[in-house]
Amino acid sequence: MKKAIAFALIGLSIASCTPTERGAGIGAASGAVIGGVATGNVRGAAVGAAIGGVAGAVIGRVAEQPGQCYYRDRYGRRYIDDCP
Repeated sequence: MKKAIAFALIGLSIASCTPTERGAGIGAASGAVIGGVATGNVRGAAVGAAIGGVAGAVIGRVAEQPGQCYYRDRYGRRYIDDCP
C-alpha cells in the first residue's frame, strides 16, 4: 500500500513539469537506482543520480523542440539542428 501511494505521489509531482524537468527527474531516479544497485552504497547512488539527471535533462531539452535533433561534431561538441 505504501509503495502504491509513493508511486502515485511521484507521478503527480512530475505531471505538470516540462519535458526537460521530467527527463531530469526520471533520469536522476533511474540513475540513483542503477548506481545504488551496481555499487551497493549511497555514494554510487548519488553519482548515478547526478549522471542520470544530466542525461535526462539533455534528452528532455531536445524533446521540447519538435523537428530538432541532437548531434555531435567531429570534435565531440554537442549541437541541435533540424532533423533530416
